[in-house]
Amino acid sequence: MTHRQLVPLPVRRHFRDLAAQTSVLRLIAGMWEDQGFIPSGDPNDEVGDRRTLWREYEDNVDWTDPGHVARVLRVYESVLDGLADFAIDATRKFLDRQGFDLDADGRIKPQPDSVAAVAARLPRSLNALRDPTMILDSFERIDRALPTDPAQAIGSAKELVEATAKTVLIERGVPFDDKTAKLPALIDLAQRALLLHPQTQVPGPDGSNAVKRILGGLTSIANGLGELRNEGWGTGHAPAAPRVGLRPRHAHLAVGAAHTWCQLILDTLADPTAPWRTHATSGLPAGSTT
Repeated sequence: MTHRQLVPLPVRRHFRDLAAQTSVLRLIAGMWEDQGFIPSGDPNDEVGDRRTLWREYEDNVDWTDPGHVARVLRVYESVLDGLADFAIDATRKFLDRQGFDLDADGRIKPQPDSVAAVAARLPRSLNALRDPTMILDSFERIDRALPTDPAQAIGSAKELVEATAKTVLIERGVPFDDKTAKLPALIDLAQRALLLHPQTQVPGPDGSNAVKRILGGLTSIANGLGELRNEGWGTGHAPAAPRVGLRPRHAHLAVGAAHTWCQLILDTLADPTAPWRTHATSGLPAGSTT
């Protein structure tokens, strides 16, 4: 989903080798099919029936999809069942170097800062974007900064909202001035482009008074992120004085707010039944957002 391979090739080769050495065809098929995978049936360049069959299942994995990868990790755990302690210890050390943890219960999990772990926290609706690069970069900066640098996390949360709004406008073909557009205008224009603006009239829950109140609150939250950063609490604007009192809880507030707004916007953009797909978008200003 993130257009990045979430399981490195060395990890795939490691478990392919283990399975070929320790399992039989029936067990290999069972491991994969228990997790909902089927063989591709396509030829590959592996040598030996076990490796060939394993590769056929691998060929049907979307290595960019966190959901697929989570199921593959369960397959890998099955390979480890019954292995000698020395083999499990060697695999644990190998996985650690590749960004995965193997716990005492035999569960394999991505390390918190690994590509796979970050991808699992991303909205699935990123799949629908032609180019999610701007949004992915913001998510990754947030993940790096959140534990230790609240100012950077706040600045990156603002950038995430801005990147999401710009991406929506690009996807919808709505013009804006990338150099001079301000965050409140970008937020307003993006929500109008998706018929999510509180003033937009649409049928169904999106047009209900309750949802409109929530949308109004979300708009205020998104705009508040820009104000928080502009007041000097986030990176991007040098503060006039040291950031006294800024704590991780403030960063978590900003990041949580950004995630909530971006999730709604991206999910609405990807939703094939969203009102913006079936109703003419109204209220969009002509020209740029300057």
